[in-house]
Amino acid sequence: MSKNQSVWEGGQAYEPYVGRWSRPVARDFLDWLAIAPGAAWLDVGCGTGALTETVVARADPGRILGVDPAPGFLSVAREQVQDPRVDFAEGNAGSLPLEDGDFDVVVSGLVLNFVPDLAAGLQEMRRSVRKGGTIAAYVWDYAGKMELMRYFWDAAVALKPADRDMDEAVRFPVCNPDALTEKFESAGLTQVATTALDIPTRFVDFDDYWTPFLGGQFPAPDYAMALSQTDRDRLRDRIQGMLPVNADGSIDLIARAWAVRGLR
Repeated sequence: MSKNQSVWEGGQAYEPYVGRWSRPVARDFLDWLAIAPGAAWLDVGCGTGALTETVVARADPGRILGVDPAPGFLSVAREQVQDPRVDFAEGNAGSLPLEDGDFDVVVSGLVLNFVPDLAAGLQEMRRSVRKGGTIAAYVWDYAGKMELMRYFWDAAVALKPADRDMDEAVRFPVCNPDALTEKFESAGLTQVATTALDIPTRFVDFDDYWTPFLGGQFPAPDYAMALSQTDRDRLRDRIQGMLPVNADGSIDLIARAWAVRGLR
């Protein structure tokens, strides 16, 4: 696995980790885009189908294609999103198996930072959308208000300073408004804009927060499961001591995503 990539096959493990929080972010993202009904949509890096499902529910698309390189994710997506307007296909952002200008809208949720060659990926998205069409995406605010991950990495780096380069805030410097704007403008897109999407993330107790990190998928769970049992227990205990716990044991955090959009 390279420094800037993760390979995920088990879509079911992804759901309790961030899949459950990606749906409310997707709703706010689509409200911000305000695309007219009947559009042809392409969802690049569709994963388990959270954004695709939300487009169907809220944007009244004419059709939508979800593309992802992971068969495990596509299997979950096909189970979760069953609508005659929806198709899924295996493929990657750097080489989309599509005709030029075949879509009105190209979107990508929580994926841009995992595209090995982002410039090439954005050019493929630009190629796939019609002239005047919209390209838009959102990514987690790893360095700031994506708090469930921020607490994890602050504790991990405090215990093992040498592992700072594993912190997603360090690994994914594109995940901020200035960097996203620069990437979109460099891809030749116009009227580029960004916004913050903040959603509440309530965990019923510490186990609800911690257990998804044991799924071994996505960077933070990958890191947790690569630790020895002793070091993993130390990390768990340190995080538990840092989190803001309510009187009933629940934990209220914020998950922020940065969204960006532009026109071809």
